[in-house]
Order: sequence, then structure tokens, then C-alpha cells
Amino acid sequence: MANTISHVGVIDSIENEIVHVRIIQHSACSSCKLSSYCTSAESKEKMIDVYTNEATRFSVGENVNVIAASSVGIKAVVYGFVVPLVVMMLSIIIALLLFGLSEPLAAFIGLASLVPYYTLLYMLRSRLQKVLVFQIEKP
Repeated sequence: MANTISHVGVIDSIENEIVHVRIIQHSACSSCKLSSYCTSAESKEKMIDVYTNEATRFSVGENVNVIAASSVGIKAVVYGFVVPLVVMMLSIIIALLLFGLSEPLAAFIGLASLVPYYTLLYMLRSRLQKVLVFQIEKP
């Protein structure tokens, strides 16, 4: 599939229509032959929840491919990092220029402005699950 992100994983558990898949995400240098001698090579274990109507086709311990369109990754980065950065920077600029607050106070307001944003993101998580969709398939 073109323009997709794919990871191999193992099914950890299945609940109703949710398949919990454990994947191991490797850093770019972990495939290097010298990675066992280097401390910068690392890998992280991640859990991905895949919502599917075909959960009964899969079993715990089975190897699967978790697939997402690359646009899903871009949307996740925008929602998780770009928008919060813009919110924080706008809050700091408004606090400094419009209200003439001190820099430490403006920085605190900028950080505090992220609390409502991430609260809103948490409250809208069911909508985001429909936008940020993963698919699962047998290899």
C-alpha cells in the first residue's frame, strides 16, 4: 500500500471490538550492525488499540500488521504538537504585548493555556478515534 505506515505486532488482548496490539518501535540506528555496541540504539514497546468489527478473526498472541495512512500520522502530529505550540505561542504573545505582563508570568500563562487545550482534546477523544484510524491485518 502506498502512503501507509505499517508495524508488525502481537495481539496482547481483545475486548469486544477493540484489539490491543503490542508493537516494538525501533530507532533508525537499531538496524545497524554496531547497535549492540552503541548506547544510542533504542527501541520502545507501544500498545495500539485497533477498533474493528472483525475482532473475532484474531486471537491473542497472533502476529499482525497494524496499518495507518500516512495522513493519520500527520493529523496526530498536528493535533498533538503543532496546534498546542500555536496556542502556547499566541498566549505568550498576547500576555506580553496586549497586557504587558512580565516574561515569567507570560511563560506561565503560555504553559497554563495548554491545560484547556489538552482537556478539550481528551473530551473529544471519541471523535478523534474516528479520524485517527488504524487497521489490522494478518501477515
